[in-house]
Amino acid sequence: MYVAQVEIYSDVSNAAVMRHPGAGSRRAGAGRHAVLASATGPTRRARKPRSGLDPDSYDELNEPQNQLWALLTHYKTVLREHNIPLSFVGNP
Repeated sequence: MYVAQVEIYSDVSNAAVMRHPGAGSRRAGAGRHAVLASATGPTRRARKPRSGLDPDSYDELNEPQNQLWALLTHYKTVLREHNIPLSFVGNP
């Protein structure tokens, strides 16, 4: 374990946005963006009627994606409020 000084932009529970000293700052947002991008395609395909997925199963699949969207939206909002550029481009 070590103690480090960080810049905290939001301390919302389970959605904190902070910048660590040195390289690797703001990786959480880029990671969320990447995970959401990988989940978006399969969820879109599952939504189509011919996928054969029942509505309850689709809702179960879609809920984690909605939670990721909320976290990513919070992250982007906080960075914009502090005039910090995003570490990724576009929406998943």
